[in-house]
Amino acid sequence: MVKIVNVVGSGSLDAEFDLERVATDIGSIAEYDPEKYPGMYLRFGEDAPLITVYRTGKYIVTGADSEEEAHAIRERFLNLLADNGMIAEPDDEWFRIQNLVCTAELGESLNLNALAIGLGLEKMEYEPEQFPGLIYRPPGANSVVLLFASGCVVITGSPDLDAAEETFAALRDEVTDLLAVD
Repeated sequence: MVKIVNVVGSGSLDAEFDLERVATDIGSIAEYDPEKYPGMYLRFGEDAPLITVYRTGKYIVTGADSEEEAHAIRERFLNLLADNGMIAEPDDEWFRIQNLVCTAELGESLNLNALAIGLGLEKMEYEPEQFPGLIYRPPGANSVVLLFASGCVVITGSPDLDAAEETFAALRDEVTDLLAVD
């Protein structure tokens, strides 16, 4: 079963912001230090998704557990800006889910050296001294898959859950075929 662990969405408002003033007006839920980073961070609670806002009006939502949560945080953010007179209407036609990070389990330990050869060295990176997982770029998919010796899989770059599930199903079939040959 593929499980979403992070949703990333982005949008663009038809406005420019003085981030220092916005952070002051919004208060403790905003953090802005232009010497560290050019964007303002905004978080509605300790475990809430993070919103990064830029002077240009572009913003990114990260850390949502679902697409619904990403949209709900976006709504709350836009309402906050509208309630404080920073935008005219709480609307953004440009908001899109950009990326899902999902996890899944293959259910058995993996020999990553054998998989690197079996899946095709041209479609992957595997340098165990640098990173303990195999980085696989499935042909025809927009996503990248990280495989670990434990059988854990991370799928990133999928635009929606269906795409992530299709990527995982194809990977599972390919790995099962390779393991049957051993």
